Amino acid sequence: MKAVSIREFGRPEGLVVVDVPDPVPAAGQVVIATEAIGVGGVDTLIRSGVLAAYGFKEGHIPGGEVAGTVTAVGDGVDASWVGRRVWGFTGTGGGYVEQAVAPVTEVLPLPADLSATDAVTLGSAGVVAHFGLARARFVPGETVLVRGAAGSLGIMAVQFAARGGAGAVAVTTSSGDRGERLRKLGATHVLDRSGSGSGSGSGSGGEDAPAGYDVIIDVVAGEHLPSFLDRLNPNGRMVVVGIVGGRPPADFGTRMTAAFQKSLSFSTLSTDTVPAADRATARAGHFAAASRGEIEAVVHELLPLDQAALAHRKMDAGEVFGRIVLTP
Repeated sequence: MKAVSIREFGRPEGLVVVDVPDPVPAAGQVVIATEAIGVGGVDTLIRSGVLAAYGFKEGHIPGGEVAGTVTAVGDGVDASWVGRRVWGFTGTGGGYVEQAVAPVTEVLPLPADLSATDAVTLGSAGVVAHFGLARARFVPGETVLVRGAAGSLGIMAVQFAARGGAGAVAVTTSSGDRGERLRKLGATHVLDRSGSGSGSGSGSGGEDAPAGYDVIIDVVAGEHLPSFLDRLNPNGRMVVVGIVGGRPPADFGTRMTAAFQKSLSFSTLSTDTVPAADRATARAGHFAAASRGEIEAVVHELLPLDQAALAHRKMDAGEVFGRIVLTP
């Protein structure tokens, strides 16, 4: 079967199409004939080589989120899975393939009227946004800032905060056009990447944004994270759910201790720490809500699997609003 692997860490051109043997499921696994494959921010980080210290090697097949039809099951898996349309999580790799293997514990049936493309746009992003807001102890009426809101994860955080009754939902983004699109999804104030004014001078209402926030959901991290800690209200909570901008400065905690009397909280969230059953319950709810039209899966573009390098170039260039989806 066809797959895309990392021939060389670094630029997107290091991604190449290769032939690999058809997979055979081990005990507890299923094989999914992929219809849609999500391209995530972590895929670009792995490809770049910055996560090599965590055991990733050249030859790695990226991708963790697929949707399609189960074609085979391993020992201990109910044979009734065969023929069912599902979403599946393959882990930190193994998704950029025509046939993917996933643990049955990380597979979820799809509603009949939910497309595979929408499933891989919502599946992981929705769960991270959902549990990120839960980690922040968000309650209705609070002000929320989503930093780096134009990706699939940020878009879901905006929608969930708005649906959850936030008093305000501010976003940081790179352009007025993106800001207007985020407004349609629930944002009330649009800021530029630094968190100031209106996104790229668009006049989108950033000037009257709240002076402080009860909750910040941060997809970016990076060198400017400390300045956003300053924007937390007393008892404010920041939860970092992504590091697409790189790691924050090693001494960022000094900003919190300098504001000791505000009783600020900082947390990171990996859904690896969320029980699988809880993730499945939340994800099923998101899929059902999307099939009812209550939340929107924002797909930037569909590209063939053999154009994975192009997808990564677009990600690196910051051109993507929502999610790019690969199709075998």
